[in-house]
Amino acid sequence: MTPLLEIDNLRVTFDTRHGMVTALDSVSLHLNAGETLGVVGESGCGKSITALSVMGLIPQPPGRIAGGSIRLNGEDLVGAEPARLRSLRGSDVAMIFQEPMTSLNPVLRCGDQIAEAVMLHQNVDSARASRLAVELLDRVGIPAPAQRARDYPHQLSGGMRQRVMIAMAVSCRPKVLVADEPTTALDVTVQAQIFDLLNEIQRDVGAAILLITHDMGAISEMADRVAVMYAGRVVEQGKADDVLDHAEHPYTRGLIDCIPALGRRDDTLREIPGVVPPLHLLGDGCAFASRCAHADRRCLAQKPVLTKWRHHPVACHAVEEGRI
Repeated sequence: MTPLLEIDNLRVTFDTRHGMVTALDSVSLHLNAGETLGVVGESGCGKSITALSVMGLIPQPPGRIAGGSIRLNGEDLVGAEPARLRSLRGSDVAMIFQEPMTSLNPVLRCGDQIAEAVMLHQNVDSARASRLAVELLDRVGIPAPAQRARDYPHQLSGGMRQRVMIAMAVSCRPKVLVADEPTTALDVTVQAQIFDLLNEIQRDVGAAILLITHDMGAISEMADRVAVMYAGRVVEQGKADDVLDHAEHPYTRGLIDCIPALGRRDDTLREIPGVVPPLHLLGDGCAFASRCAHADRRCLAQKPVLTKWRHHPVACHAVEEGRI
């Protein structure tokens, strides 16, 4: 099966006051039609940069795609003309941004923002586009959709604004839907509703979903496959059930251990010690070494390569040498 979306050895750099830093280092992912790929990791691991690269939204300058390819239906988007990228965004690939209050235009009514995307890609008049906008708001579960279409973003709750973003993203039935932490600012009840809605929409329009998240619980709920990222690199990937049941990388194990579990007798909240290091301070070795209980001299001196060892590909010297 030819992947619908294929990212191969993607490298993204940024010019900073510390010099050039690498935000993504040899990232390779693929997404098949109709499936959900979860990309998981802490803040600063490169998840959103991956999403913005797919959308062609890396700010240039200071950022640039320094190497690799991003193929959508076989077409390489790296180096594509801006006009071509604009024609693909919304129609073939669409994005649900992390915070709808900063992504929606505050001075335009919600219905008008959805209708604009419909008119741009479906060649319909404004009256038809407005009707479709109301239908989409109803489709994503917003009550009184005709009234809400006339509201401004600040008049809606966080959950409703996120539903408006989803309605806008699916308005032209894209082949790939990039969801960048779509439930971050929402309470757990609304989070569950949004995940159910994404699953329902995926079944209806047949979209493949690239789900960006920091929550392993969301991965278990939504993803068919998962890629774990740390400091701009993929450190483990495989089928979601396989990675969750047989996590090999110490970082992946740490993310899973951070999930609160009912019935756990341990009364302490587990955490991964330390923080993701600044990108300009990454050395020659494994970026996770300073936080890893299994690190040795080789880990500090040499970057591990993503290689299948037991169950699925993992980048870890300790796994390679059988120390964990």
